[in-house]
Amino acid sequence: MPSERCQNPYDEAVRVSTRGDYACRALLSLALRDRGTGPTSVRDIAERTGLPQPYLEQILLALKGAGLVKSKRGVGGGYVLARSPEEIRLSEIISAVDGPITLGDFGEPHQDGACDHEGQCVLLAVWKQSGETMRRHLDSYTLARVAQIAQGGSEWPSGEFNPGH
Repeated sequence: MPSERCQNPYDEAVRVSTRGDYACRALLSLALRDRGTGPTSVRDIAERTGLPQPYLEQILLALKGAGLVKSKRGVGGGYVLARSPEEIRLSEIISAVDGPITLGDFGEPHQDGACDHEGQCVLLAVWKQSGETMRRHLDSYTLARVAQIAQGGSEWPSGEFNPGH
């Protein structure tokens, strides 16, 4: 009998939130914009990215609070990156709007091997390790690297995790 790939309902369980995706898209837009042009308005970012402006305003405020963007009020105002794109990692952006990168808040495994509930501690350790793997993967991408890929200057990410790039 030929082997069939089983559809697992948990295959898509680990994901970046919409808020995290929007935050990355907004900062990527700023990274792709010429740095000498000054601040970019929320309206311009929304138009270039196709993101809803009211939601984008909330996200940019969170990113400002995390020190990833700076804002200027008034005519000619808007947002600029607070640091160079080479210094901003996707993991920082996601954490700024979604909190720590984890697979869930399941608690910590017992360290002494005394597990209360039939092997639960092993699963807790697996979930923790998986969250750390995801965080390391997102750490491997800076805004500069993503911008370079978006502009055709570097290869698209493959299905393999390779933090050395």
